[in-house]
Amino acid sequence: MEEVPQKIDFAGEESKVLKYWDDIKAFETSVKMSEGKPEYSFYDGPPFATGLPHYGHILAGTIKDTITRYAHQTGHHVERRFGWDCHGLPIEFEIDKLHGVRTKEDVLKMGIPTYNQHCRSIVMKYSHEWEIVVNRMGRWIDMKNNYKTMDTPFMESVWWVFQELYKKDLVYQGFKVMPYSIGCTTPLSNFEASSNYKDVSDPACVVSFQTVDDEKVSILAWTTTPWTLPSNLALTVNPKMEYIKINDIKRNQIFILGKNRTSILYKSDKEYTVLETMKGTDLIGKKYVPMFPYFASDADIGGFVVIGGDFVTDDSGTGIVHTAPAYGEDDFNACIANGVISRDQFKRPILNSVDANGCFTKDVTDFAGMMVKDAETTKQISIYLKNKGRMVNSANLVHSYPYCWRSDTPLIYKAVGSWFVRVESIRDKLLANNDKTYWVPDFVKEKRFANWLKNATDWAVSRNRYWGTPIPLWISEDGEEVVVIGSIDELERLSGVRVTDLHRESIDHITIPSQKGKGVLRRIEDVFDCWFESGSMPYAQQHYPFENKDKFEQIFPAHFIAEGLDQTRGWFYTLLVLSTALFDKPPFQNLIVNGLVLAADGKKMSKRLKNYPDPMEVVSKVGADSLRLYLINSPVVRAETLKFQEKGVQDMIKDVFLPWFNAYRFFVQNCLRFEKATNTTFKPDIKVALASENVMDKWILASCQSLIAFVRAEMGAYRLYTVVPKLVRFIEDLTNWFVRLNRKRLKGSNGDADCLAALNILYEVLMTICIAMGPFTPFFTEYMYQNLKKALPKEKQMDSVHYVMFPEPIQEAFNTRIEEAISRMQVVIELGRAARDRRTKPIKFPLKEFMVITENQQYLADLESLKSYILEELNIQNIVLTSDEGSFVVVTAEADNKRLGARLKNDFKKISPLISKLTNEQLREFQKTQTIDLLGHTLTSEDLKIIRKYNGETTNSEPSGNEEILTVLDLTVDNALYEKGLARELINRVQRLRKKSGLTFDDPVSMFYHTKEADLKTAIENNNDYIKETILFNLQFSETSSPSNSFATEVVSIVKDNDAEIYFLKN
Repeated sequence: MEEVPQKIDFAGEESKVLKYWDDIKAFETSVKMSEGKPEYSFYDGPPFATGLPHYGHILAGTIKDTITRYAHQTGHHVERRFGWDCHGLPIEFEIDKLHGVRTKEDVLKMGIPTYNQHCRSIVMKYSHEWEIVVNRMGRWIDMKNNYKTMDTPFMESVWWVFQELYKKDLVYQGFKVMPYSIGCTTPLSNFEASSNYKDVSDPACVVSFQTVDDEKVSILAWTTTPWTLPSNLALTVNPKMEYIKINDIKRNQIFILGKNRTSILYKSDKEYTVLETMKGTDLIGKKYVPMFPYFASDADIGGFVVIGGDFVTDDSGTGIVHTAPAYGEDDFNACIANGVISRDQFKRPILNSVDANGCFTKDVTDFAGMMVKDAETTKQISIYLKNKGRMVNSANLVHSYPYCWRSDTPLIYKAVGSWFVRVESIRDKLLANNDKTYWVPDFVKEKRFANWLKNATDWAVSRNRYWGTPIPLWISEDGEEVVVIGSIDELERLSGVRVTDLHRESIDHITIPSQKGKGVLRRIEDVFDCWFESGSMPYAQQHYPFENKDKFEQIFPAHFIAEGLDQTRGWFYTLLVLSTALFDKPPFQNLIVNGLVLAADGKKMSKRLKNYPDPMEVVSKVGADSLRLYLINSPVVRAETLKFQEKGVQDMIKDVFLPWFNAYRFFVQNCLRFEKATNTTFKPDIKVALASENVMDKWILASCQSLIAFVRAEMGAYRLYTVVPKLVRFIEDLTNWFVRLNRKRLKGSNGDADCLAALNILYEVLMTICIAMGPFTPFFTEYMYQNLKKALPKEKQMDSVHYVMFPEPIQEAFNTRIEEAISRMQVVIELGRAARDRRTKPIKFPLKEFMVITENQQYLADLESLKSYILEELNIQNIVLTSDEGSFVVVTAEADNKRLGARLKNDFKKISPLISKLTNEQLREFQKTQTIDLLGHTLTSEDLKIIRKYNGETTNSEPSGNEEILTVLDLTVDNALYEKGLARELINRVQRLRKKSGLTFDDPVSMFYHTKEADLKTAIENNNDYIKETILFNLQFSETSSPSNSFATEVVSIVKDNDAEIYFLKN
């Protein structure tokens, strides 16, 4: 092994590792090495390359990389292919902005071939930047052999998927009210429409509709969308509700409205007189005069009539709903149910009064060409209503309103002819297949996703757009003959035309001769919703069923996928719908759902606001491993939100990587010292490690096996949120406990045999943890492995740590008894340290006595066996272990009031005072049995917490404790102990100067100190042996300051400021 430098630049070393991986083609080699092993299939959800990767992408990528690396290291062949989402609104919207495209006419003027070529040119705009980020984060995935949703093989498989659905009668053409984006001139699916809500102020109007049978009577309706009034076709009442006819005294008009809704207009019942009370059923069938003249003739075919609907309530409005079937889902369904319209009336003018651009058509003569959501349009309609005497009241209402997720413009609800996939008819199958999947965390599956599935509606998969996979439907002019194409070969067979590209410009002109004498069939204009493509990716990335048939059937469903919480209504949903419809199988077996990464202030990360640090700048400072570990050691891996803190990433260096590096460096340093001192070569031998009788050796080796067993179990359950904290805690145990408590042994203070045992233990643990942490921190583990492996025989040395299989626990090294004993020792030491901190007694000053009190005899026996470590760590002279709780401890109980109150209800008030009166004997019995009965109720350790209090004086002592033990630190200082503390401080300064000077601990130098403080000089002389034992050299007193030939010198503060100087001379 080579010497390890004193300092490390983590980011710099990662760059070297990246170059090394490139040189040996590490990823490609690892995949090749695993060929023939059991397949582990993974789907990568395709991102768009029109935006740069952000922390959300990096988080999902890190989770995917960690799981797939682990799968590889546990003996699987893992194909990892990157994918790109290339079609749809995100691309088109960029082109529309770039070229000023606003309407369909603008696209047709430009020409679809030109428009699509523009789209194609920007699809991979940031792909190079993506490759840089993915590579720099250490993610191993094939970005060269990627799949793109715009590639012909991918699109052909999408055609096959659609044809299979059509064969299963799961496709139909319908007329349905859908969320519609005016900004993107296309309908959206329900899950797209629910992703962007804003609070807006809209007009809220009460308007009157004059009845046909009595021109003095008007029916009142309330609306927040006055632009829909020109398309009104019915008024809906609840058949079961009560309504009243009133005389408005001030206006001198007769109105009909809900009995409980008079507050919409009146503050007092003195403002009107009730003329008649009626049920909703009495109003059904009543005709009224159209408010606008544009579609008045519809009265002849069942329009402008009162109908019934259960969706009408009396908690808002007038209790009567203005119903425009083309612009509201409830309106549409009510009018269908009451025969006012039918689904086949695609071309009925009143159902098409707003065009694709969100403007009124020429039929609406007074407002033709006006954008329906413009304030000016609302103003003009309001003026019209006032002039006609139909505006009864107007105000403004602030409410939550949906906006387009892409163009950020307000959505409208609009009836459109669309092609649908039947989802409602397969809901039960969707729920059953969802039950077969395993999600982390499970509440997302059980609640959020299952609830979405229970209410899933038929999916509109067609989009009246241009850059996408064209829907392969060729239809005769009368709509009677329909051909669905499922492949390029089939298209050639039926049309005689062979194509190599499937975009609109390549196939829109192709016709298919009718088989029924209807001339030619032409393709419909629509393309697929891009969610249909991403839901098809399991099949389309393999060009199934045209290629890779056997391979696909072997790896479907996927073993694992991972994406963010927002995909519950997106990718996770579309994957499940299509796999259920095609194969009645779930598309994946295991899924990790991550939460959102927000800016430090809890707001959404925004490029405009610059409220987050650039990911690559963070990585260039502290390295990708730190960012990876920070992200997957946070609540975000269990679908909670993370407020990103750059300091949190930096803390990973301080708390994890630097201590880990120092432990590794310390090992190599002492290994090289051992080789030099014994003139031998260190060869790791697990038998030597296992034969060690040292309790700390047995402990760290046992802990390491427990860790490996735990990681294997938890990674098998995809619980990253339990694995990473355990790994980090083990590194802390290794660095802060094992290495620190065994420094002298590892330096050879107990002889060569003991040193060799300790080095073997440390090597075994460092190498094991290096391999185990490989999937999580791929760079630093590679950096260490490249040096550690040099101690192994050549045949056991691998080119990369990531080629090494994940360790299996060594059964004979397990020792839960020793793990428990050391854990108890750690608790006691930490209680002692906390006591020192509270009373400002630094560890450098020795104290006389430390008492541990518990009735648990095994606990005391464990501490007795580890007494020497406690004495040293707490810098105390004596430890007293006693089970005599009666003399020192008062035990009380603290109730969990919230828990008990909920469980015991009224009895809690009677039991609460009894808890505070429990005797020591009762509470000690409770400690043993963990239950106690009070007034017929059994209380457990979850209900009561035992508090142990010290009953002695605390002027010169400091108690600490938990439910099981109490410790008491004696704060009395004697002179000998004080002097030893000063000696320790001086040793600390010598060691620092040694490190600063670049010396190893066995470099031969002469060491001197100079001081004018007599007390300090005496303290050093009285502890000479202790000092020499620690620093391995004599520390000599000098009457004068450092001479000119000293090569290292430093003025230090021991008792007072700058009261001593230490310096070194070369021998």
